[in-house]
Amino acid sequence: MQFYNILRSAHSGWRYLVLIFLVLAIVQALAGWLGKKPYTEGNRKLNLFALIFTHVQILFGLVLYFISPLVEAGLRYWKMEHIGMMIFAAILVTVGNARSKRTDDAATKHRTIALYFGLALILIVAAIIAMVKFDPTRTFWGVS
Repeated sequence: MQFYNILRSAHSGWRYLVLIFLVLAIVQALAGWLGKKPYTEGNRKLNLFALIFTHVQILFGLVLYFISPLVEAGLRYWKMEHIGMMIFAAILVTVGNARSKRTDDAATKHRTIALYFGLALILIVAAIIAMVKFDPTRTFWGVS
């Protein structure tokens, strides 16, 4: 159980990095899109870091999925809703990053990142809120 507790804490704490990088990438993309700014190497790197942190979070979550006593207990939220929403959010981030690479127009790159990363962020926040409603002992901001 020690490994489970360490991984659960890492998964719980890593969400802050994911949220920070997604918010930064979305703000930067909106500023670039609405401000008609060029798509820079800094934009690309920030988007890549948001993608990497999201994927690491999914890896933590998948390992937890297979070793968690909550999933073994058959709790529907953990078996279906949480993992489904989070995997879909990671897919949105991955597709958004990939689609932004396929175009040469800076405004389209910024718009694509803002749209896909924004939808992923909404989904992640909704899943965290649902988690707090499902298990009141957990909090949105507290490490659980």
